[in-house]
Amino acid sequence: MNGTTLQARIYSGYAKAALRIGLPFDLYRPTGPANPLAPANKLATLPASFRVDDRYQEAQVYGKSVWMAYLDDSQTQVGDYLVGNNKIYFIAAQQPLLPVVAVACTRTVSVMRLAVPSSFGAIDYGGALDGNEVPVMTNWPASVLQGGGGGRNQVNLPADVNTPGWAIQMPAWPGVLIQPSDLVVDDLGRRHMVSMPELTDLGWRLTVQQAVT
Repeated sequence: MNGTTLQARIYSGYAKAALRIGLPFDLYRPTGPANPLAPANKLATLPASFRVDDRYQEAQVYGKSVWMAYLDDSQTQVGDYLVGNNKIYFIAAQQPLLPVVAVACTRTVSVMRLAVPSSFGAIDYGGALDGNEVPVMTNWPASVLQGGGGGRNQVNLPADVNTPGWAIQMPAWPGVLIQPSDLVVDDLGRRHMVSMPELTDLGWRLTVQQAVT
């Protein structure tokens, strides 16, 4: 038996398990850097089951977003979304002979970049405003959990609290690079400044600091 045959048998086993214990999920495949869950991106509905361990003996805990998935892996690829049972997951990895890695999404985010002024001399305010932000990736479900990157409020008044830091995991899109100082805006209207973007084999891992006004 070679690796290709073994991989096919593993996929088949996952698919059979999902048929017995899974719930229906809609499969979406992004076609561009905007709106990955657009209706036109839906490919199929398939059963899937998500677990922390292979024996279903452990529950998920605070601060964790990574799950293993039982599903028909032959229909999916890295970066796909699965939507169902009031949950959204994206597939972070389909590594040979290993379980499929999925990330549970908690928010929907858009990545924005400040436009660079093209004129000289007296120019308008160049800070972060809705009118001078260029979309980089828009409306992507992502994992947004409490994480590093926070700090002391610059005003430093006695009643001030530290600005929150967050850890964001989201799929990558080919040719799109998230940069330090990009803005991440979530569906609650919160604005975050990217301090450390890391492109990994599992997608983007962003350390951000929430902008507090």
